Amino acid sequence: MDEILLRSLTPSVLTVLVRRGADFAAAEDAVQDALVEALRVWPADPPRDPKGWLVTVAWRRFLDAARADAARRRREDHVEEQPPPGPAPAVDDTLQLYFLCAHPSLTPASAVALTLRAVGGLTTRQIAEAYLVPEATMAQRISRAKRTVSGVRLDRPADVATVLRVLYLVFNEGYSGDVDLAAEAIRLTRQLAAAIDHPEVAGLLALMLLHHARRAARTAPDGSLVPLAEQDRGRWDTRLIAEGIGILQAALARDRLGEFQAQAAIAALHADAPTAAETDWVQIVEWYDELAALTDNPIVRLNRAVAVGEADGPRAGLAALAELDASLPRHTAVAAHLHERDGDLTTAARLYAEAAGKAPNLAERAHLTRQAARLNAHRRP
Repeated sequence: MDEILLRSLTPSVLTVLVRRGADFAAAEDAVQDALVEALRVWPADPPRDPKGWLVTVAWRRFLDAARADAARRRREDHVEEQPPPGPAPAVDDTLQLYFLCAHPSLTPASAVALTLRAVGGLTTRQIAEAYLVPEATMAQRISRAKRTVSGVRLDRPADVATVLRVLYLVFNEGYSGDVDLAAEAIRLTRQLAAAIDHPEVAGLLALMLLHHARRAARTAPDGSLVPLAEQDRGRWDTRLIAEGIGILQAALARDRLGEFQAQAAIAALHADAPTAAETDWVQIVEWYDELAALTDNPIVRLNRAVAVGEADGPRAGLAALAELDASLPRHTAVAAHLHERDGDLTTAARLYAEAAGKAPNLAERAHLTRQAARLNAHRRP
């Protein structure tokens, strides 16, 4: 049973149900029921048309639920229509479903959360971590969003900026989290770039390509993280780097700077440096200044402190870090890095160990633990 196939078909099946008049929340429940049935039935009797099978089963589950709900009886004549015979059209509806979840009736924050949950397949915990809020708060936000879009149609324009934000967060989770969604986010962003002539769409695509180009070098054979400065640049995908830089240059030439273009410019400076020592940190700090002016995002300022530490020395970086909230994710890890560069190995080791306890995933926790152990071993007589 190919669970990857099931995941890839889910958005398309969900869109078919919504188009036929199903509430978004009810359609999602019906699709989930169909997936459970597929897991039970397909190993022994795989269908010739997987999508058509899922659409038929999900639609029937929706009909059953609708008939059982007295509040929806006024719509029985509509929901009792059976799907047409034959295979379902082989159309990729994923991007259109992203636009449905970015419906103008939702706030941008709720739209992003709903899409990550319903389309991206992320857990509520993963989404809460991306938004820096408690898991219970995010669960309530997603539930409210589902209720809001129940019954809406695909006839109102969605917010492109919100769709970009969702694609960016899905890519980030796939790039560094527990679920591999990075390639899917790139595929959808390519589709969006082909459909919409906008410099920020191009900027996001360039950013994804530049980050993805380094993916093979990000982990060692044992699965441990390899910091950027220590990565084997010979393993970077030069084809993706060249494509990303070309897309970025064309976007920047339009003189409509946005946050994704600024982030891509930073990634391009890293990708363009032959060695870590030759990185143009001064220019990276300048781009972080542009990005901070565009977003006023505390994570941007945290990353800027690292860049300042490289460009102007670790004490300048620590001074920039002191202006930020110490509860920020990875704040402690950044402090450990800057203290190590400043020669304070005792403080750095303590902070690496503390940061390991706050790490959002096992790979990062193991990396920070090794950093602490390395410094502690170095300090022993």
